[in-house]
Amino acid sequence: MKQILTSALRLAVVCGALALAACGGNTSGRAKTQDQVQTRSTAVLEIDELLAAADSLAGQTVTIEGVCTHTCKHGARKIFLMGSDDTQTIRVESGELGSFDPQCVNRVVRVTGRVDEERIDEAYLARWEAQVKAQTAEKHGTTEAGCATEKAARQETGNTVEERIADFRTRIAARKAAEGKEYLSFYYVTATSYEIQQ
Repeated sequence: MKQILTSALRLAVVCGALALAACGGNTSGRAKTQDQVQTRSTAVLEIDELLAAADSLAGQTVTIEGVCTHTCKHGARKIFLMGSDDTQTIRVESGELGSFDPQCVNRVVRVTGRVDEERIDEAYLARWEAQVKAQTAEKHGTTEAGCATEKAARQETGNTVEERIADFRTRIAARKAAEGKEYLSFYYVTATSYEIQQ
């Protein structure tokens, strides 16, 4: 008799747990969205997927994979990973890792890290202009035009600092008119680990 009661109790607990799981699975759209984001952030994302959802992934840890097209010449502290084509590129910073292995170039690299946002607004541009005037601006690339790979990732068209700043101002004005936002958002990943895949 005791064995029958124990079996019945186990069956009741299992059925209750299944019922709670079934009812609790769709309690709100928000919970479902959080689950989807969590699933996305634990899976390996392609670069195109990351760029398409970057604003909703900002601040989260993701794992991405793409072809490394460039390593920063100044200590290999940045690499650029390409997705389906060269318009789908994201910058990856080494953060506390120090630097990337130069062997990353032209190979598939898997990176785990935090999605961060860089905002370019009028205050950013004014600081940049002041640094250029004082000749204290950080140099990227080998010419005044800047790092060609980073410019391509941000879809810049200017060939001088002045042209680049003017281009950003034009794009900020267009975004303000279209969306009411007075800044441009550029997303990048701060790596916590990486691995060369092939």
